[in-house]
Amino acid sequence: MSKILLVEDNEMNRDMLSRRLERKGHQILIAVDGEQGIAMAQAEKPDLILMDMSLPVLDGWTATRQLKESATTCAIPIIALTAHAMSGDKEKCFEAGCDDYDTKPVEFARLLEKIEALLEKQNVV
Repeated sequence: MSKILLVEDNEMNRDMLSRRLERKGHQILIAVDGEQGIAMAQAEKPDLILMDMSLPVLDGWTATRQLKESATTCAIPIIALTAHAMSGDKEKCFEAGCDDYDTKPVEFARLLEKIEALLEKQNVV
């Protein structure tokens, strides 16, 4: 069973995603802002992080950069979740260190494929 950290400030998105991922057999950890996300990633060492980019306290861009710069969390794959589907946003996510990118509203089947592909790369599935 893989451990996924969901960093998301929107309660409705958190509930929907965590329930659906748990049904697929994943253990879900939840953080509501970037600062909490970094602390949980360091403490729990999840197999994958779903990172909302528009977060309070510390945004997803900054949180991702800090996680990728830290020796203890740099290998954890991060999928950016963003409603910002503007030209250049995808590149911005990759520049921050994200391993993949998905847009909101989340299309669950597509997101699940991305999660499973990254977990397979990590030999977690």
